[in-house]
Order: sequence, then C-alpha cells, then structure tokens
Amino acid sequence: MSSPAYGGGDIRGFSNPLISTMNSRISSSLTSRNVAVIGAGAAGLVAARELRREGHKTVVFERSNQIGGTWVYDPNIEIDDPLGLNSSRNIIHTSLYKSLRTNLPRESMGFRDYPFVTKDGNDQRDNRRYPGHKEVLNYLEDFANDFKLTELIRFETEVFHVGLLKDDDKDEKKWVVRSAQKIRGGGGEAVDEVFDGVVVCNGHYTEPNIAEIPGIDEWPGKQMHSHNYRVTEPFRDQVVVVIGTSASGQDISRDIAEVAKEVHIAGRSLTEGVPTKLPGHENMWLHSMIESAHEDGSVVFQDGSSVTAGVILHCTGYKYHFPFLETNNIVIVDENRVGPLYKHVFPPLLAPGLSFIGLPWKVIPFPLSELQSKWVAGVLSGRISLPSQEEMMADVEAFYLELEAAGLPKRFTHNMSDYQFEYGDWLAAQCGCTPSENWRKLMYYEASKKKRSQPETYRDEWEAEHLILKAYEYFQQCIPTSV
Repeated sequence: MSSPAYGGGDIRGFSNPLISTMNSRISSSLTSRNVAVIGAGAAGLVAARELRREGHKTVVFERSNQIGGTWVYDPNIEIDDPLGLNSSRNIIHTSLYKSLRTNLPRESMGFRDYPFVTKDGNDQRDNRRYPGHKEVLNYLEDFANDFKLTELIRFETEVFHVGLLKDDDKDEKKWVVRSAQKIRGGGGEAVDEVFDGVVVCNGHYTEPNIAEIPGIDEWPGKQMHSHNYRVTEPFRDQVVVVIGTSASGQDISRDIAEVAKEVHIAGRSLTEGVPTKLPGHENMWLHSMIESAHEDGSVVFQDGSSVTAGVILHCTGYKYHFPFLETNNIVIVDENRVGPLYKHVFPPLLAPGLSFIGLPWKVIPFPLSELQSKWVAGVLSGRISLPSQEEMMADVEAFYLELEAAGLPKRFTHNMSDYQFEYGDWLAAQCGCTPSENWRKLMYYEASKKKRSQPETYRDEWEAEHLILKAYEYFQQCIPTSV
C-alpha cells in the first residue's frame, strides 16, 4: 500500500515549503489576542508558552488539580464501566498503567529548546534512557515551572461549552467559553467568557474505541478497555484475550503474561495462518482477529482456533472527543477523522479563531505540538498569514482524496507514521524556524528498528551512542529562558 501525498506537492505536500505557493507570509504588524487553551497536558503547556511568547493574553483551563494530562498516573479506574461506554460515567482522565515506560529514548522526546535530559544527583528521578511515566510528568512539571506557566492555568475548572459568539457581525469572530470551577460538594457557578481564539488541547486518550465482536452479548466473561488497565493482579491465573497489537497491546500483553495462565493476542494484521506461540514465552499466542464469542465462554478466531477465556481486554485505541465544542457541524468527528482541518490544525471556515494541537499520532508528540503551537501563535498575531478559506478547503479535500486512493480508512487521517518529519519541517518553515534536527530523526528510526527486532529488551539495550552524543552537542545550545 503506498503512502498518500499530503495536499499536493512532490512529497506529501511538504517537499519545498520555502517556495510553496501556500507558504505563509510574514507581517511586521502584530496583534495581541485573548486566547483560551483547553487542557494543561503537554500540548496545552507548550501552546500556552508559545502564545505568551507571541504576546497573546492566555488562559489555560484544566479540569484536574495539576498539569500533565495523560501523564498523570491515577490508580483508580472506571470500575462500574470498564469498557467506558457510558458517556455520563465518572471519567478517569488518564490511561496510564503502573509499569508504563516510554517507547522512545528520552533525548528524542523533549521540546526542541528544552531537552529531556537526566537529572544528575537526584536519586528521586528516573534516569533511564526509556524512563517510566513519572519521569515524563516530572519533565513537564519542570517545563511548566521554568517557564512560569502555572500562573496562566485555572486548575479544577471544567469547560462545558465552546462556541461562536452569537450575533457577532464583525469580520473576526469571537468565541464564548463556558466553564465552572469545581468546589467541594459539587460544581461552581458556570461563567461565560469571550475570547478571540480557542486552542483545543484536551488530548485523545480518554474515550475508548471498542472492537465489535459477534455474540459478545451472550459471552459470560469480563470485558475491559486498556484505559482501565493499571496492574497485573486482577488477571492472575486467568485466560485473557487481548485485542490489539499496537504499543499498548504489546506492553500490556507481556505485563499480564507474568501472572496470567494464558494470553492470546488478536489483531487485524494477523489474519493468516495458525496461532503462533510468541518467542520466549510459554503462555502467549498470536492469533488473527476474533470471529465470534459464545455463551459457553469460548472465543473463536478468524484462523479457526478457539479458546475458553475469562477476560477480553480491548487495547484498541481511542476516539477523538470534544463534548464541549459546538461548531454547528462545521467541525465533526467522522470515523475518528477530525475535520475538515487544514494541516491537522485549522478548520478553514473557522480559522484562525479555532485550532487543534496534538491530534497526530505515531509521532514524537512533544516537539510536533511545539511546532504546531508556534504556527498557531504566529497566525493569531498576524505575523503569519494563512491561505484563503477556499485554498485551505481545497488542500483538505485533496488530502482526503489521496488517503482514499491509497486505500487508507478515515481513522488513519491523523496517522503520521510515514511523514511526521516532513510535516514538522513544513511547520518550521511557516514559522521561520530551523527544521527538525537530523539526530532526532535518526534516533526515532533507530528506536523503531530496535523495537521491531528486540521487542523484549529494546528499552535497556541502546547501542547508537553516536546519536546520543549528537543530541547532547545540540543540547549545549539550549539554554532555557523564563519567557
């Protein structure tokens, strides 16, 4: 299957951004805007920094009592709704499991001018090349503190509504944000505020995507989504079917196998042949996707094999979800495609007042969100100009046609596994920044190769020390500033 081009051009629409007819134009007249940022995870934090750097007045709305978003570990789960199907459930806004470690080297993960390096002399920190989730949260806390971002954040404040200001006849539309601060014993009074722009950074690891299984209503076992997986103990001595072979599916399967009787992994990519025992494991098997489930407890796979299982664990990803956003269906989520969005960020008919940061997946998220944030901040100030609505919409439509021609479903719209660096370099050119560092690109490719060839040990057997040296040479140039 060939990879799609991206909105025209020689290589996914990013081949020569410096001379592109869609390139941004730099203006010397800058405007300060009042901007709301929804969410104080990694994307929201870097968006707030870039907006303030550009001279905008920024307010960050965060429903929890701390920064970090999905990197905040919570041992609690949605015990009454382990599949996460009920929209009115008491949602736990993190999907971290206790054993999670990064699947990229820390040096490659950090923001472009704020390296994710080890903290020598601090035995409370995790200095491994592939650290655990707490170290990532500590890094984000350091980032927020060093750039004094917490003063911009309204903690324990939930946004219930974001929409265009009604009866606004001005050319530049304004946005209403309705929020309420949480108070002990219930919610506070809702408050409406008007902003020039809204940047949506609410993450996409909260609303589970569930596999459809014929006969599942009669199957007597327990189902749950990986959103509610934390520790291995509930799976002790169980026969578990794990659906999904992506990063979380692989990690959780190996985690559970330490205590489970059997673990059977089902995935779309495993559609041919007989079940295969996973090398190095006596109790793990790879299967094709599930064909059906039955009232006798059996789970039948498309390869014809079957097992009697007590648990089905869906490691099947998440849905983009913006319950607070009202755009009169200008922006919709269709089969997990958020659109229409110009370059995954701006809805053409609502730009530049509404933007989205952090939608792409299969990427290095922090530096990519940083570049998206620089672009949004520059566009809002007038330093960078967008193409016309018609040109942006034409670009989006061309991209969709290319995805369709390549046979890629809508749910792959924001999958950038094949072109994240071309996209990032295009963003950098729009902003007048240097392109992605070569060592970072090579480190990402090396990590991906090691993960495929040594899935059990890749986190603890890094060998490309020359790339680490290149990274630290680059880091010497990065002296954090407070603004």
